Amino acid sequence: MAETSHTEGAGSTHDVHAADVHTSTGAHGGGHDVGFPPFNVDTFAPQLVWLALTFTALYVLMSKLVLPRIGEVIDERRERIQRDLDTAERLKSDTDKALADYEKALGDARANAGAIARETREKLDANVAERQRAVDEEINGRLAEAETRIQDMRSKALASVDEIATDVASAVVKQLIDTDVAAADIQSALKS
Repeated sequence: MAETSHTEGAGSTHDVHAADVHTSTGAHGGGHDVGFPPFNVDTFAPQLVWLALTFTALYVLMSKLVLPRIGEVIDERRERIQRDLDTAERLKSDTDKALADYEKALGDARANAGAIARETREKLDANVAERQRAVDEEINGRLAEAETRIQDMRSKALASVDEIATDVASAVVKQLIDTDVAAADIQSALKS
C-alpha cells in the first residue's frame, strides 16, 4: 500500500504539474484568452508604475547629464563660429586697409616717378642746352678765327696780287715790247 500511495502520490503530483503546464501553456502560448500583455487589464497598473519610473529616470538622466552637455557643445560651437566670424571680419578689414595702403603707396610711387622723370628730363634738357651753347660758342669762335685767317689770307693775297700783277705785267711788257719798265710805273698804271 505504501507503494500504491507513493505511486498515487507520484501520479497525483504528476497530474498537478501537467495541469499547471496546461494552464500556463493555455495562458501564454496556445490559447487567445489573455490578449496582448501591454493591454492586459490585470498588468496595466504595474506597467503604468514602471512607465512612470522609467520616464522619470530617463528625464532625470537627460536633463541632468545629456542635455547640459549638448547645450555646452552647441554654445561652444556658437562661440567658435562667432570667434571665427569676428576673426574673418578683422582679417577682411586688415586686408582692405592693406590694399588701400598699397594703392596709395602705388599712386605716390607713380607720382614720384613722374616727378623724377620730369626733373631728369629738365636736367637733361638743361645739360643739352648748356652743351649746345658751348658747342655753338666753340663753333662761333672757330668761325670767327677762320674768318680772321681768311681775311688775313685775303689781305696777304691782295697785297701779293699787286706784286704778282706787277711782275706779270712787267713780264708781258718785256715780252711784247722787249723793254724793261719800272715796277713803280706798272703799279701806278694798275691802280688807276
